Amino acid sequence: MTGRTARLRLLTAAATLALALSACQGSGGPAPATSATSPTGATSSTSGASPSTTSSPVTTRPTSTGTRPAPPTSQRPTPRPTTRPTPRPTTPRPTASTPTARPTATPTRTTTVPPATCSIPTRLLGRDLTTLGTDRKVVALTFDAGSGNEGVASILRTLEAQHVPASFFLTGQFVDAFPASARAIASRYPVGNHTYTHPDLTTLSSSRVRSEIRSAATRIKAVTGQDPRPWFRFPFGAVDARTISLVNAECYVPFRWTVDTLGWKGTSSGQSVSTVVSRVTSAARTGEIVLMHVGAHPTDHSTLDADALPRMIGELRARGYTFATLAAVIGPAP
Repeated sequence: MTGRTARLRLLTAAATLALALSACQGSGGPAPATSATSPTGATSSTSGASPSTTSSPVTTRPTSTGTRPAPPTSQRPTPRPTTRPTPRPTTPRPTASTPTARPTATPTRTTTVPPATCSIPTRLLGRDLTTLGTDRKVVALTFDAGSGNEGVASILRTLEAQHVPASFFLTGQFVDAFPASARAIASRYPVGNHTYTHPDLTTLSSSRVRSEIRSAATRIKAVTGQDPRPWFRFPFGAVDARTISLVNAECYVPFRWTVDTLGWKGTSSGQSVSTVVSRVTSAARTGEIVLMHVGAHPTDHSTLDADALPRMIGELRARGYTFATLAAVIGPAP
């Protein structure tokens, strides 16, 4: 028993000594020095040696498995700027108070300014003439040109062959549609104004009446070189005191007719060369004004006035009549 007791005492003392030594080392005493080899082969102690001046400082970052050295500062990626770029200035839109004006379409029709004075005889003002106002046996052959030109060539050949003067009234639309015919007519005979679009002027405002007259005059003069003043004919013969006054103010004298051949009605309406000639000769009188047309009927395409013209001239001459233009009434154009 004495030996076992001695051994227990010895073990207890040894354990006590080991605990004392362990407690002494955990109290902050110096740890044993370790050595490390640098890349140049020099040995340095980690117990207090300062780092080499040729190497970049190294820091450690915590990781899930411990610590690892961070790369040198010069090798770290450059962080992107966190500031937002300055927005570009925007051009303000125009306000409703300052809209941009759109270009307006220039009208194709032009107008002429009437002369300051007109030399129309006072005795002719306010009238729509139905005769030449003469006691002589003279007839004025007049032709309206508004829609077609189918009879123009035949009419011009007859007048030239028979040495008969005549007068023509042209619309602006006819001149635009058939400029060659308009020039051929104006190169031989006086031409008058028959408005631009052939409307009933009594249904239009005064400003529109003037526009129709001036627009036609501009086109006639531009294409033919001839001023249509002072001869004018109302479309459809539709007239009143107001429109006559407006026509006179534009330096025109309106001419109606003594007889309408009705050739414009065509064969489809029962007309013929014989009916055309008969109407003219039966109405024959001194200063007679005859109304005819240069175009063809729109559906039957007859040109009765052109076809009847040679016979008409012959029968009037046989009755002792001669022929004149409308200038016989008022003389040369003002």
